[in-house]
Amino acid sequence: MSENPQVQPVLDRIDTREHELAAQAEQLRARIEELAQQLGEMDAETENLRITRKTLLALPMPSPAAEPEAPDIPVHPAYQQILTALADAGRPMRARDLCQALDLPILPKNTEGIRSKLKRLVSRGILAETEPGLFARPDA
Repeated sequence: MSENPQVQPVLDRIDTREHELAAQAEQLRARIEELAQQLGEMDAETENLRITRKTLLALPMPSPAAEPEAPDIPVHPAYQQILTALADAGRPMRARDLCQALDLPILPKNTEGIRSKLKRLVSRGILAETEPGLFARPDA
């Protein structure tokens, strides 16, 4: 090959461009390798999630708790006082007896108010009405 002075600058530019493209291609190959590794890691994690989902769906449903939930006691302090008085007495009581235990005057409004609260506690399963008008804690 002859060295033509007019061709040499073109050949130098071709060499420069060839080296640039080779460097870019090497960077792209490295990036492709990095992306392939990340893709492999994501595929492995996806497979682990699929297996976990399959395992969880194959598990039997847990049996319901043997112990029932405790009923909700109303927030008002009068309910706590009634329950405490019944616990202290250790026996079933009538609304009138509870009025006396709570140091309330024996008036119809007090007796009916206590009876209403007792009925509410019975409806929530906190107390039991062992016979009409006689209230007790279920565990007593």
